[in-house]
Amino acid sequence: MAVSSESTEVLDLARLQFALTAGGHFLFVALTLGLATVVACIQTRATFSRKPLHARMVRFWGQLYIINYAVGIVTGIVMEFQFGLNWSGLTHYAGNVFGASLAVETIVAFFVESTFLGLWIFGWHRFNRWVHLAMIWIVTLTAYLSAYWILVSNGFLNNPVGYREEGGKLVLADAGAVLTNPSALSAFGHIVAGALLTAGFFMAGVSAYHLFRRNPEWELFGSGLRTGVFLSLPALFVTAAFGGVQLASLAALQPMKSAVFDQKKAEIAQIQADMVARFGPGDYVPSEAWTRGGAIVMLLCFALMMYLVLPGFVMALFRTAVYRFRAWHVVLIAAVPLPYVAMISGWVFREAGRQPWVVYGLLTTEDAVSSLSPGAMRASLITFTTLFALLAALNGWLLVRFARRGPVDDGLGHDDRTDAGDDGRDAAGTLAAPSY
Repeated sequence: MAVSSESTEVLDLARLQFALTAGGHFLFVALTLGLATVVACIQTRATFSRKPLHARMVRFWGQLYIINYAVGIVTGIVMEFQFGLNWSGLTHYAGNVFGASLAVETIVAFFVESTFLGLWIFGWHRFNRWVHLAMIWIVTLTAYLSAYWILVSNGFLNNPVGYREEGGKLVLADAGAVLTNPSALSAFGHIVAGALLTAGFFMAGVSAYHLFRRNPEWELFGSGLRTGVFLSLPALFVTAAFGGVQLASLAALQPMKSAVFDQKKAEIAQIQADMVARFGPGDYVPSEAWTRGGAIVMLLCFALMMYLVLPGFVMALFRTAVYRFRAWHVVLIAAVPLPYVAMISGWVFREAGRQPWVVYGLLTTEDAVSSLSPGAMRASLITFTTLFALLAALNGWLLVRFARRGPVDDGLGHDDRTDAGDDGRDAAGTLAAPSY
C-alpha cells in the first residue's frame, strides 16, 4: 500500500509539473508566433513603401517580439528535459514514433529559426532591404514549421496513427499518416489562428495605452491599433472554425472526452465499462472540472472577444474613434489577457480530457512516469516551477517596460552611421528610417 501511495504521489506531481511548464511555455509561443507574422507583414510594407513610419513600426513591434522569443525559447529548452527526467516510460515505449518530430522541431527552432533571427537583428544595416526582409520571413515560416512539428508529436499522443508494435515498443510504420494526422492538422490551424488573435489583441492593447496617454507618436499607434483590431476579427473566426472541427471529431477520436464535455452520464458509464473490459480495471473518466471547465472558460472567452472585435472592427474605420474614444482604449487594454486565457483553457481541455492516457488507448500516464522517489519529484517540481515563474515574471516586466517606453531611436535597428542628424532626425525633423 505504501508503494502504491508513493507511486500515485509521484504521478500527480509529475503531471502537475508538466502541466505548469508546458502551459507556461505555450503562452510564450502564442504571442511569438503571431507577432512574428505581424512584424514580417509590416516590414514587407515598409520595404515597398520606404516610409519612416512603417520602418519605425517594424522596430518597435520587432523589439517586443524579440523579448518574448528570447525568454520563451529558454522555457522550451527547460520543458523538453522533462521527457527524459519524468516520463521515461513514454520515451521508451513511443519515442521511436513521436521522438522524430520533436527532433526535427529542435533543429528548426534552435538552429534555422534562431540563426536567421540573429541575422535579422544584427544585419539591419548590413544587408540590403530585400535580403533583410527575406530573413524575417524565413524566421516566421520556420516558426510555423516548429509549431507544426510539435503538433505532429502532440497529435500522435491524442490520436495514435501510423505505428506498429514490435517487442513491446511502438515503431513508425506510416510516416505519411503521422504527418497528416487529423488531430495534428486541425490543432495546427487552431493554434496558428489563435496566435494571430493573441498578437492582434496585444497590438491593439499596447497601442490603445499610448493613445489613451496622448503619446505624440499618435500616427504609429493609431496604425498599430487598427492593425490589431483588423487582424483580430478574421483570426477569431478562423480559430473558432478549427475549434469546431476538433469538437466535431471528438466523438470518434476520444469518445470519453466528448461524453464528459456533453455531460452524458449514461454514455460515460458505458464507455467506462467498455474500457475496463478492453484494458483492464481502472478509472478511465477524466476530471470533469478540468475537462468541461477548460472548455467552458474557452467558450466564454470566445464570446467576450467576439463582442469586442465586431463593434471594434467598425469603430476602427473611423479616425475619431481610433484617436479620441478613450473608453474604448481602456477596454482594449483590459482585453489583452483574453486570448491568453482562451488559449490556455483550450489546452487544458485538450490535454486533461484524454486522461488517464498519455498515448490514447495505448499507454497510461501511470505506466509512462519515471521511477522516482516522491522527494526527488517534489524537488524537481519546486525547481522547474520556480524557474518558470521567474522567467514569466521577467518576460512580463520586460514587455511592459519596453511597451510603455514606446519607439525609441536607440533600440532595435539603430545605426549611428545614418545620414541623419545626431538626434536621429533629418533636415525636415522627421525620424530617419532604417536602410530600406
